[in-house]
Amino acid sequence: MDIRIFIEPQQGATFDDQLRFAVATEQAGLDGFFRSDHLVRMGNEDPNTVGPTDTWITLGAIARETSKLRLGTLLTAGTFRYPGPLAVSVAQVDQMSGGRVEFGLGAGWFEKEHLAYGIPFPATPRERLGRLEEQLEIITGLWATPRGSTYSFAGEYYELTDSPALPKPTQSHLPIIVGGKGPRRTPALAARFADEFNLAFPTMDQVTTSFASFDRACEERERDGSTVIKSIALTTVIGSTDAECARRAKIIDREVDELRQVGLIGSASVIAERLAVYAKHGISRVYLQILDLSDLDQIAEIGSELEPLIRDL
Repeated sequence: MDIRIFIEPQQGATFDDQLRFAVATEQAGLDGFFRSDHLVRMGNEDPNTVGPTDTWITLGAIARETSKLRLGTLLTAGTFRYPGPLAVSVAQVDQMSGGRVEFGLGAGWFEKEHLAYGIPFPATPRERLGRLEEQLEIITGLWATPRGSTYSFAGEYYELTDSPALPKPTQSHLPIIVGGKGPRRTPALAARFADEFNLAFPTMDQVTTSFASFDRACEERERDGSTVIKSIALTTVIGSTDAECARRAKIIDREVDELRQVGLIGSASVIAERLAVYAKHGISRVYLQILDLSDLDQIAEIGSELEPLIRDL
């Protein structure tokens, strides 16, 4: 099982905070560093927060300061950007990283951040998912267009005419991540476009039902679902003692009992036992959501103590 670190910088992290965390993640020997794509803090307001950082500007800069980490998003909000310029940004960051980007794209859902920054928010899930489907088709189409050819698209929401379809990613195939717990349309989009299907903060029942829906969608498309990575993201607190876990949980304003139910908390061996259960459901990658970006010791513990225990799951 691969371990990737996943952060939520909209909660109050500067670029320097994120860079330190990414470098620590690479030094710990972990597989990847991923971030959310939000513009407004969630939960209690903090007048001292530093405000948002742009996702792809941040990842481009981190790409130049690291050499091994896979880099990407859970998930880029499709509502924030037009698909053509977004394809340019992601391809450029892939070039800047030497081919280490993985592109997670979602429909967008948090209306408050759209209102805060003057971004139109499609009112219905149908429209948001419709736009997401067209964005996935456009972005993958642009990257797949041979050099010297042009790309055009006419859909319900977007139209492109004779795009030069440049630049290209460094990778011959840049991995696409689709995520969500929707019962029908999201699994269908993942079956069509995704190299990885992700569930964020699922219950075990949601793991069972969502991945079963995805497997059915793959069968309907006559696609081998076993070729698609199944992954989850879980809020994580690691500590060698109960007291240390409780202290770290308090810092991020979470309860120990809550994290035992819907996240991961405990020593490396305790967390490894929990992840072994997920591995039996076909999950081969986990994104550990770490919310305290000042605590680099957790990253070191994940790399030295947890990763060896789950490497062969």
